[in-house]
Amino acid sequence: MEKQENSILQDLPEEISGERLLLRPYRAGDGKALLEAVEESREKLQPWRPYEHSQVPPNEDETEAYVCNELTKWMQREYLSMSIWEKETGQYLGGVGLYGIRWDVPSFQIGYWLRSSAEGKGYMTEAARLLCDFSFQTLKAKRVEIRCDTRNVRSAGVPRRLGFVQEETLLSASLTPQGEPIGDFVFSMTLDRYIASNAAALD
Repeated sequence: MEKQENSILQDLPEEISGERLLLRPYRAGDGKALLEAVEESREKLQPWRPYEHSQVPPNEDETEAYVCNELTKWMQREYLSMSIWEKETGQYLGGVGLYGIRWDVPSFQIGYWLRSSAEGKGYMTEAARLLCDFSFQTLKAKRVEIRCDTRNVRSAGVPRRLGFVQEETLLSASLTPQGEPIGDFVFSMTLDRYIASNAAALD
């Protein structure tokens, strides 16, 4: 319990840099870039439930309020949401974050979404890998999960490419916006598997 209560003292980076991507917490003023990406991607976001703005068309004030709320959760260590930016162009590409946090273990779930024009380029695999490394190397995770809609083949490909194990399929785990039951894939990476896979990559 003490460890969970002291989670607000956990030191967090201002940014995480990868080969092509920069991950950082949302900042005041990011709402405009977020709105542009959501508007571009609305049709593709519509079937999937994780992103609230896929259902109700937002305006810039609403996306800016969303950004500020994500920043508040970051500061309170409740939900570690990060924006994804392409280094070369400075374009906002989407979001990735750690949620379902259990600081007492510690364990985390990775969630993500990507704007339509950025799909198919390996950006989300890179972003999820960066956040997975951050979870194990900095936050000392024992377990990291990725859950996704069983219909979402593209999303399920990310944990598979990263070497996560598919532990189970949850039937009727949640509902579509139309109220239809849908399932979730549950993928996991444990600390032992993470260490082993990194060692194998160095051989």
